[in-house]
Amino acid sequence: MEGGCCRLDVDMGMVIRLGLFGLLALGAMAVEGSAPAPPPLPVMPLPSYRQLRFQRQEQVMFFHFGVNTFAGNEQGDGTDDPSIFNPEGLDARQWVREAKNAGFKVVILTAKHADGFCLWPSAYTNYSVKSSPWKDGKGDVVREVSDAAREEGIEFGLYMSPWDRHEPVYGDTLRYNEYYLGQLRELLTMYGPISQFFVDGNKDPAAVDMRYLFDSWFDTIHQLQPNANIFSDDGPDVRWVGNEAGVAGTTSWSMMNRSLVTIGGPFEDYLNVGDPYGQDWVPPECDVSIRPGWFWHENQQPKTVDSLVDIYFKSIGRNCVMLLNAPPNQTGLLQETDVAMLREFRSTIDHIFSKDMASKSQVSASSTRGGEASPFRTEQVLNDDLEEYWAPEEGVTAAYLTLDLGSNKTFNVIKLQEAVHLGQRVRGYHVDVMQDGEWEVVTMGTTIGYKKLDRFKQVQSQLVRIYIDDARASPLIASVGLYLDTRSGLGCDMNVTNCVS
Repeated sequence: MEGGCCRLDVDMGMVIRLGLFGLLALGAMAVEGSAPAPPPLPVMPLPSYRQLRFQRQEQVMFFHFGVNTFAGNEQGDGTDDPSIFNPEGLDARQWVREAKNAGFKVVILTAKHADGFCLWPSAYTNYSVKSSPWKDGKGDVVREVSDAAREEGIEFGLYMSPWDRHEPVYGDTLRYNEYYLGQLRELLTMYGPISQFFVDGNKDPAAVDMRYLFDSWFDTIHQLQPNANIFSDDGPDVRWVGNEAGVAGTTSWSMMNRSLVTIGGPFEDYLNVGDPYGQDWVPPECDVSIRPGWFWHENQQPKTVDSLVDIYFKSIGRNCVMLLNAPPNQTGLLQETDVAMLREFRSTIDHIFSKDMASKSQVSASSTRGGEASPFRTEQVLNDDLEEYWAPEEGVTAAYLTLDLGSNKTFNVIKLQEAVHLGQRVRGYHVDVMQDGEWEVVTMGTTIGYKKLDRFKQVQSQLVRIYIDDARASPLIASVGLYLDTRSGLGCDMNVTNCVS
């Protein structure tokens, strides 16, 4: 039979024996049998498109810059004279170029910190760059950074402090929220696409009656910049991780219940871990500065490369996005020492992940949804497409993958990734390697999420087995990788998960 959607080769004797209706039934069975198994049902809640894009960006850079840079403050009181702001050598392209070279996909600028000084010529206040000697009052830092980001092909984000210690109407809920929304509209309509808008809960403790109308702010941001992720303590799109050390919890869920958190409240532990029963998808972002302070100070030194790599493993490697602050100096450039650390950090990360020992493995599993010819076969864990994944049989929540590396390979890092577009599922796993004919545990953990990176004592083995011990529903593993960190002095014990460098 030809000319239709398929062909079924039979002889005339079969036609006579089966009759026309029998032959049509056989053809229907053949077509039905060739259909692949459908994907498993998603487990709610699910990430939005912009949240998936956010997690896949992995690295975001913060630029804290303003009058604090020149006054030597971490948080100004709004009385510093704008005349001190004069970064004569400002080169936003240098900032963005070094961020891009270090692997960062987004840059966020502090358009206004709590001191109230605006890095753009706002129509609502004179406490801004237009009252400074920089470029004779005609400069616009927000413009320069947004243009540089666009030219370098990376995304641009903004921070605008809710607390404004200069603005006289602060403390009057109605008037200040109108003022804030007016400046918000300027930033969201004058500088092109915004990837992330960062809002914290910073507030004058003496202004007990002052309320921030966050819902109005957030709706305005999404109205004017529909692709922007909003960061605050509790989202709605991205949540604070609960500390400023850049460290996510060893258990790290992308879910939480936003109704349990008040912005600016004491919820650090809840934000750090997330909630396996959470109804809202709000992935964490780990904020940390390369220096002891958030703004540049002359006598401060940047973190070491080993410290930055450790933060990488404890943020990106724990289902989080790494938000690293690199503050420009009074000249208007990233400091040479900071640039050197960023470059060495990138080189070290590239070296660690340059060779995947698992890339040519033969992979088998305890079971596979639809069999090994299905779209969910085990080999999917070896490619970089996170929309493709291995899935066990329907209803199975405990399963394992076995990797045969072909020969003994040496490694001390494992990467695991879930297909989180269908929900975060895994809540317990461990990894074994074959040593002298016996399986030996090298690492164990709870959550995986978008990405989990575990470090352990260096081992040599041909066989690796990844056990999913418990999951909210059938585990969907999108990627597995094995790597060797050759730096000396790692000092990791065999059974320590995400051990400290």
